[in-house]
Amino acid sequence: MAAVIGHSARQFARAVIMPNLSPPVTTTALAQSYRQRILDALPVDSDFQPLMTLYLTDDTSPGEISRAKNSGVVFAVKLYPAGATTNSDSGVTDLQKTWSALAAMEAYGLPLLVHGEVTDPAVDVFDREKIFIEQQLIPLIRQFPGLKIVFEHITTKDAVDFVLEGGANIAATITPQHLLLNRNAMLVGGMHPHNYCLPVLKRETHRKALVAAATSGKTKFFLGTDSAPHARGAKESACGCAGIYSAHAALELYATAFDRADALDKLEGFASHFGADFYGLPRNIDNIILERREQTLVNEVTFGSKTLVPFFAGETLAWTLL
Repeated sequence: MAAVIGHSARQFARAVIMPNLSPPVTTTALAQSYRQRILDALPVDSDFQPLMTLYLTDDTSPGEISRAKNSGVVFAVKLYPAGATTNSDSGVTDLQKTWSALAAMEAYGLPLLVHGEVTDPAVDVFDREKIFIEQQLIPLIRQFPGLKIVFEHITTKDAVDFVLEGGANIAATITPQHLLLNRNAMLVGGMHPHNYCLPVLKRETHRKALVAAATSGKTKFFLGTDSAPHARGAKESACGCAGIYSAHAALELYATAFDRADALDKLEGFASHFGADFYGLPRNIDNIILERREQTLVNEVTFGSKTLVPFFAGETLAWTLL
C-alpha cells in the first residue's frame, strides 16, 4: 500500500476503498483500522480522504450496518459473489441470506456496491454480467426498490441499458480499461496478462456502449477505476490473478478516452460531480489541470520488494496531469 497510495492521492482528493483484503474488511472496526493505515501511509501534507467500505457476507448483521452508517468513515458496502474475483472467497453465497442487512442499508441510505457477475461454471465468462442482471439484480431491486446501488466497473451494453432503465437510485462506474480496450487487447497475439481483469474485457460493441454512456453527460455514470495493484509475478504466472493498475495515470487515461470520443467537455461531470452527488458528498472545490502534453508512462512501479506493471506501461499519452 505504501508503494502505491501516493498515486491515488496525487490523482484524486478522495477514493472509495475496496474491502477485499485478506482477510476481508467485514466490520466497522476493521474499516477504521484500515483507514488509519492508509492515512499513516500517505505522503506528508496529503489531504487525501479514504472513503471506506464493508465487505458484505452471508452473516453481515443489521447491527453492523448501523455501526457502519454511524461511524462517519464507512460510506458503502460491497457485494462480491463468492468466487467472482480477487479475494472473494468470503463473499455472498446466496443474496437472500443478506436481506436483513440490505433492508438496513435501504433504511439508512447506505449504498450497495455490486461486482455484477454470476459464478456458475456453466455460464460463459463473457456472459456472466448479463446473466447476473437477469438472475440477481432485477429481483434485488424488486425486493429493495429504495436501495441505492452502484453497479461497479460495468462492461456490457446490457449493464448500460439496465442502469438507464433503473430509477435515480441506480448508478454505475466505468473503468479506464473498459473505455479504452476490448477483449482483443487481452487475447490477440498471445495472452496479455496485464490486460486481464474481472469482469473481463468484452467485444468492441460493448466498449462503444460504455464510451457512449460515460460521455453522455448522464449523471448515472461516473468514474471508478477499480485500480488493483498486483506484483508482476502474480500476473505473469500459470494462473495469473485479475486486476489492472491504473492509479498512476488514471485521469490522463480517462482524458484519452474522452478525447477520442470528442467529448472532453463531459469529463468534469463524469470525474468530479456525478459520483459525489450520488453518494451525497459535497463536490470538491479545488481544481486540477490536465494539459495536452505528451508523456510516456513508466514500464514498471516499485511494489515493496517486487515490481508491478501498470496499465499502458511504456506507452505515450497525449495528456499530462500537472
